[in-house]
Amino acid sequence: MIQRNAQQTLLRLAKGFPIVAITGPRQSGKTTLAKLTFPQKPYLSLEDPDTRSIAESDPRGLLAGFDGGAILDEIQRVPQLFSYLQTHVDKNIVPGMFVLTASQQFGLLSGISQSLAGRVGMVHLLPFTTSELLSATKLPDSLDALMITGFYPPLYDRDLAPSDWFAAYASTYIERDARQLINIRDLSTFQRFLKMCAARTGQIVNLSTLASDCGITHNTASSWISVLEASYLVHLLRPHYRNFNKRLIKAPKLYFWDVGLASWLIGIRSTDQICFHPQRGALFETFAVSELLKERFNLGLPLNVFFWRDHKGLEVDLLCESSQALCAIEIKSGQTVAADFFANLKRWQVLAGQPDAEAWLLYGGDQEFRQENVAIIPWKNINKIANSLNVEGVAR
Repeated sequence: MIQRNAQQTLLRLAKGFPIVAITGPRQSGKTTLAKLTFPQKPYLSLEDPDTRSIAESDPRGLLAGFDGGAILDEIQRVPQLFSYLQTHVDKNIVPGMFVLTASQQFGLLSGISQSLAGRVGMVHLLPFTTSELLSATKLPDSLDALMITGFYPPLYDRDLAPSDWFAAYASTYIERDARQLINIRDLSTFQRFLKMCAARTGQIVNLSTLASDCGITHNTASSWISVLEASYLVHLLRPHYRNFNKRLIKAPKLYFWDVGLASWLIGIRSTDQICFHPQRGALFETFAVSELLKERFNLGLPLNVFFWRDHKGLEVDLLCESSQALCAIEIKSGQTVAADFFANLKRWQVLAGQPDAEAWLLYGGDQEFRQENVAIIPWKNINKIANSLNVEGVAR
């Protein structure tokens, strides 16, 4: 059993909220975490047709049978339960009474905002992090192996080839989750859209081009991107709003939450393929961005992380923001640190008026060292960057 970093956050929230909710993509370990953290609570899966039928026909009776609370798995399958949960917990407010899990943000957040506002502590559980795999001594030895395997738990507790598992996962997602969220008439078109998004991971979102390449309308592309976000397959990283006297790019950048899934969707099946693949840099950036965001989710911290890019192409891969300062992070997949790796960092620091501020460079090599005010961190130690960001997102 691999220990999850989000467990302490879940326990902390359960001390103050009558309901805690765990949301994240399918197969990210939500049910396992809920059962492990609250082993004394009864477990009900609302994916089970019989249980779901009872919840739909007699929600009061169902909840009355669990005075001490329960784990309600895939709660979005019975949205009317949210209102009855409100009445139930308001009669006798006990911290940590019910634990909810959901694989879709739409149904869960809608139910919480309408019926359970102020009563629910939220934990977003994504696939494993590098630090979790390191602690369990299960981190792949090479960066290329990691980028084709990804971080989904089944790939680390079963004897599965990544290509086999991702094929089944993508098929199940398209057939099941996508159809639950939107009425997709042509599944092959949606599958092509998913692959086109993977080919654009780490890039500025251009919905018009994406829609044209897939043969769909701009509005449909926008709707489908929202579905991918709600299903925790992709994240849209927003640009930082301060312009430093420059014209800014206003569109977000698209990143897949799991680099292994993105690699599989663009046709990479082996380390030999990824080693010299033209998308290798974008995939490494996808790995890095998702890792830093996952660590913030695990701690229950806000995602005050952005990218910055002006209209001339000057870009900083990540800016972590607080009320006092900004911490800049540059991401490079090369195994050898080159002088031009620092160019954008230094130009941005001067432009931002903080030429002596601490900054980070994450790269694909193995050695950790410093160059002036830049800490150079190898990919295996990416958690050092996350751990060195305090609750406001600034280097200590």
